[in-house]
Amino acid sequence: MNKPSSHSPSRPHADHDHDHDHDHGHDHSAHDHAPAAPAEAGAGFALAIGLNSFFVVVEFVYGLLAHSTALMADAGHNLSDVLGLALSWAAVALARRAPSQRYTYGLRNTSIWAALLNALLLLLACGGIAWEAIQRLGAPPEVASNTVMAVAGIGILVNGFSAWLFQHGHAHDLNRRGAYLHMLYDALVSLGVVLAGLVMKYTGWYWLDPVGSLVILAVIVIGTWGLLRDASRLALNSVPAHVDPGAVQDFLLGQPGVSGVHDLHIWALSTTETALTAHLVMPGGYPGDEPMDAIGAALRQQFSIQHSVLQMELGTTQHNCCLTERPGLDLSHAHHHAH
Repeated sequence: MNKPSSHSPSRPHADHDHDHDHDHGHDHSAHDHAPAAPAEAGAGFALAIGLNSFFVVVEFVYGLLAHSTALMADAGHNLSDVLGLALSWAAVALARRAPSQRYTYGLRNTSIWAALLNALLLLLACGGIAWEAIQRLGAPPEVASNTVMAVAGIGILVNGFSAWLFQHGHAHDLNRRGAYLHMLYDALVSLGVVLAGLVMKYTGWYWLDPVGSLVILAVIVIGTWGLLRDASRLALNSVPAHVDPGAVQDFLLGQPGVSGVHDLHIWALSTTETALTAHLVMPGGYPGDEPMDAIGAALRQQFSIQHSVLQMELGTTQHNCCLTERPGLDLSHAHHHAH
């Protein structure tokens, strides 16, 4: 869509404003949403996937040789992490695809679904390890402690380095956060295995292996629950946690010429991008492109809302959000209507 080079008096104000700001949001989204460059993100995922794939093979083989079900179970857990990393990497690539006539927002939403699936995958892997640990509590087998500690020590290095690859930007990108937590918790599991192996070597308390695994799994589940909650909320188009919808409404109401705001919707386009649509009641008429551009720029800078669509109205008729027209449903507070 091409931005008009001049204002046409005969063109409806609301339509002009809607189209103009829609263009404006797309012009900037490619620059504002990513915490890491595409090459940097791709290299990190590729290196982490390669290292962890190699470690899965090593861990499983030495688990067989040492008669350690703990190592073999952890190899299965690490295999799920490799699949999760591949899923996140694919989502990063898909999220950068340009919009099309069919997918007008592109495929940015895949990053949210990847984060959600990663959380579910991690919880599923925890369930498998917990089942194995519970079965071993009754009759814990003797294990080759030295081999277990050596392999688990390698796991600390591999998973710790992999977590470091995703440390940058993980606080602002739910998808990278999922990959970061996968690797960090794997390093924690490996550390627990080393400590348990050390104690078992000198005491013969082989029950420490399953008990230690259950304690570590509890910590992992607690941390993963937050990721699952946040990803689920974004998948359901909730307002992202970093955005205060009340503050956004107050900001829009405070703009010159704005007497009311309604149909305010804020949701996540991806794990790093936020979108907004709103109707602004401006009895004085369309203020011009420059003031509207300033509103869009302020929404990006102050609230990290990269894509905004603002529709101007004169306030001569009563407008109601169609989502509130169902009998018995009152979403006026949720949509922040102001009159």
